[in-house]
Amino acid sequence: MAIDRLAALAAEPSVREVSWTERDVLLYHLGIGAGADPVAPAELRWVYEKNISVLPTFAMVAGQGVSAGDIAPPGMNLPGIDIDLRKILHGGQSLTMHGPIPASGSGVLSSRVADVWDKGKAAVIVLEQAAADVDGNPLWTSEMQIWARGEGGFGGPAGPETSAVAPDRAPDKVLRSQTTARQALVYRLSGDMNPLHADPDFAAHAGFDRPILHGLASYGVVCKAVVDDILGGDADAVETFSARFAGSIYPGEAIETSVWREDNRLILHAVCPDRDGQAVLTHAHMEIR
Repeated sequence: MAIDRLAALAAEPSVREVSWTERDVLLYHLGIGAGADPVAPAELRWVYEKNISVLPTFAMVAGQGVSAGDIAPPGMNLPGIDIDLRKILHGGQSLTMHGPIPASGSGVLSSRVADVWDKGKAAVIVLEQAAADVDGNPLWTSEMQIWARGEGGFGGPAGPETSAVAPDRAPDKVLRSQTTARQALVYRLSGDMNPLHADPDFAAHAGFDRPILHGLASYGVVCKAVVDDILGGDADAVETFSARFAGSIYPGEAIETSVWREDNRLILHAVCPDRDGQAVLTHAHMEIR
């Protein structure tokens, strides 16, 4: 196993066409818990096609849902990177919105290795995806941080310092989001069919009592809570959203998100109150317009 950082950074991006429909958006919103009160106008804007709004975190699954048909899951076939896939973890996620996501649309998604960091005992691979519509107008840019345990020590840079640590004061607000027992089964239909989120035997072999909720589902749950409560339902007010995945939750457990507001920046820290406040998302922040 080896990492050639220069080869990875020099490789040409992979490009593919993507498309999505209102049904994909509605299913994604249901997968992150929207529609808990099916007659509340604030919930219907996410789960009813009339005057539908689109959460920015839908970008994480656009082009992968039911309208895409049977597609192969994303792999790790990356130039310059030969690592043991059993040792990788989705460590963090960031998203930058360049404009609102239409409820249905198509475009081009470009993927590349943006950086590789050497953390000593681990490597961090930063995968960047940039989406543009059919006219070339940018829609969003996302960065996924993949931690590869045991793959450090190749002599690369350590990467930037961690930011967005929770302030040493009481939060301005604490938001509670209740997940449902079948939420992972719904969320996986938006593209991530990993059996870890559905198969009890598979989850047990991975060291869990039962299937866990997707990390990106938790990411979407927190985004929705902030948009609903802090931003008055205005999904287009989100400019960036970054977080580190610190722990898993089981479907049916709650997520509590503490929010500190600093001008146009929100510092976020999400925990699972059902398990003594175990961290779910840390080092999280959202820039708002």
